[in-house]
Formats: sequence, structure tokens, C-alpha cells
Amino acid sequence: MTTPPAEPGADPPASDADPPASALTLKQVATRAGVSAGTVTRWVKEGLVPQYEGTWTPAAASHVRIVARLRERGHPVQRIREASQSGKLAFGYVDELLPSSEARYTLRAAARETGLAPELIERLMSAMGLSTRTTEEITEEDLQVLRYGAEILAAGLPLPALLQIVRVYGQAMAQVADAEVRLFHLYLHEPLMREGVPGIEVAQAMEGMTREMLPFAVPFINHLHGRMLGYFVEQDVIGHIEADLDDEETAQEGRMRVVIAFADLAGYTRLTEERGEVEAVSAVERFVETVEQTLPIDARVIKTLGDEVMVVGVDAGALTSWAVELAGELPPGSQPPRIGIHSGAALYRDGDYYGREVNRAARVVARASGGEVLVTRAVMDAASRQDGLEFELIGEVVLKGFKTPTELFNASRKE
Repeated sequence: MTTPPAEPGADPPASDADPPASALTLKQVATRAGVSAGTVTRWVKEGLVPQYEGTWTPAAASHVRIVARLRERGHPVQRIREASQSGKLAFGYVDELLPSSEARYTLRAAARETGLAPELIERLMSAMGLSTRTTEEITEEDLQVLRYGAEILAAGLPLPALLQIVRVYGQAMAQVADAEVRLFHLYLHEPLMREGVPGIEVAQAMEGMTREMLPFAVPFINHLHGRMLGYFVEQDVIGHIEADLDDEETAQEGRMRVVIAFADLAGYTRLTEERGEVEAVSAVERFVETVEQTLPIDARVIKTLGDEVMVVGVDAGALTSWAVELAGELPPGSQPPRIGIHSGAALYRDGDYYGREVNRAARVVARASGGEVLVTRAVMDAASRQDGLEFELIGEVVLKGFKTPTELFNASRKE
């Protein structure tokens, strides 16, 4: 005979086994969801929380929070019940796989523990990309990260640098986590639901896959971080030797002299209309992958904007040579890229580059046609020593947003 689940507000039924140590109380579940205990009890009776089986697990508590958010947005009970039972809301398992201490600190308590001002804690949490509501209940794990920040500041790292690196970490981890969730949804969650697998089984399948992946993620990220850190330290040392230390443009704090290239696919809009969005996006993916695989050792992709890629390097000759060869590296039938390259002092912030010279490079590529590589005088002067390149003067062009004309040259491979 099957014993029915206990009422959500009642004590656990008497048994030989104690409730799991991770079990929560009804009050804790309700508080985290921002609703009353009575509301949680009613939702359980209405079948909105299929994970509840007599004890409040982190997974069931997570489900309650999502139900609360859906109700806030006006979704009816029947629709939420159907979504819960079909597996559309099968995500609560994540809370069980990402342990978090029950201890919570107020902003002022965290300030006392870390020695950081409350306002600085708020700035750091915001830079990480965390909601401002996070500072209302700071976890033990959050507190430890803040302690690390306090130690780094005490060691002498300026606050602007710490805020920038924390923001870069936050943005990178947000992109990683978003990709993990999206890919799980597309390749695991959706297929299971299309096959009509019951909601609980969907949750169990996703839990199993996540449990296998999480132990792999941390060492993989640590390994890549170490490899990339060594690479960029080496590039920075070389850059110090080659840079003109008396350069007035880079004397201002936060500015670096770099070579900036923008590359995009000519005719992307027409490709979308003729072959559809899926084929157009696939073409962009192949283009970006080719760019990443063929770049000179001292250059890297900073960001992608639709079908456009922004690349930054330090060697104008190597980057220009790469640009004129890029079309031949693309898969047969690919759209011809158009590329614009400029060199100048750019403002470095949060892992990205900003300023007038970046804008100029973006305007240069806008004047190029498919298959063309347009460069400015600064790039031509630096790259003219590169074997195998030749430059044809196009003329002085007034770029959008700039009052003075800019000399443009068409770079190509010597016959």
C-alpha cells in the first residue's frame, strides 16, 4: 500500500529513517518564494509542485519560486499545472547540485565581516552581474568571494582594476552559464518533452546529465584560464618591448596602441532573405570559426555583432596579411568577407576596446565591398614592410562621424 505524501505544512511522518539533512521547512520555502506558507500548501494540493513528496527538497523549493514568478506575471493555475506535469519546468534539480549554505548575511553584516564599505559591496556585486536583491541575503559563498576582493585591494590592486576584472569574470561566466542552459534545453529538454516523457522523468534525466557535466566544468575552465593567462602574459611582455614608451596617446591611463579590424559577411541580409535565417546563421558560425582558427598568434576576437567580428592585435603587417588571405580560407560557396583595419590608441575597459580609433575602424569596413580589405594610412605605413602585400591608394574619404578625411588603401596580395 502506497503512503500518500504528507501535508506540506505538517511534520514528516514517523519512519525508521530521518528526513534528509538538506530538507527545508515550509516557512523557509515560502520565504524564499516571497509568498505565504498557506499559498505554498495550496499550490501543492493543486498539483503545481510535483517534486514535493513529503519533504521539502531544494528542487521542490526552486519549483515553488518559479510558480510564484509565473503567478506574479498572471499565468493561470491550470497552465502552470500542465507545464509542471509535462516537464517544462523541470529545472529544480540544479539547486541540489549547486550546494549553498543556509547562512545569510545582511549588507551591514557582510561589511563587518569583510572590512569593505556597504557601498563597495554593492558595486562589486553589481559588477559581477548579480541582482541588487542579492545584497539583501548574502550567502556564505558570496561572503568568501568578497573576502578575496578585500585581500586583493589590500595587496595594492587599484579599485577600478578590480571592478573591471570582476565585471569581465561576471560577463564571461554569464555567457558560459547561458550557453549551458540553452544547449541543454535544445538538445536534451526539448527532445524529451516532444517524446512525451513524464515531467518527473524529464527532471531525473536532466539531473543525471547535469551531475555528469558539473565536475567537468570547473577543471576545464581552470585549465583554459591558465593556458590563456600564460599566453597573454607573454604577449604583454613582447608588447612592452615593442611599444613606444614615450607615445603621448597611450600615456593616458587605460589606453593601449592596438590594431583594430572589423570583418563581416557581404550580402548577409540578402542571404537571409534568399536562404532563410537558419542557413544565414550557419554561414555566420562558419565565418566566425574560420576567423578564430586562422588569426595571427598576437590577435584575438574581442566580440561578434551579428555577422560582424571585431579583432584586435598588435602587429599591423600580420593582421593585414591575414585579412587578405581570409577569403581563401572560407569554405567553398561562402559569402566574401569585407574587412576594415585601423591602428591607434584605444581605451581598454572590461575586456573590450573603446574610443575614436575603434569607431574609425568600424567606419572603414562600412566603405568596403565584398572581398575588399581597406586599411588606413597608419596601417599601411606599419604593414608596408610585410612581404607579399601591396597597397593601392583609394583616396581621402570623409567617414561618418569624422570631420577630417581619412586616407584609405586597398590591401591585396602581390601577384
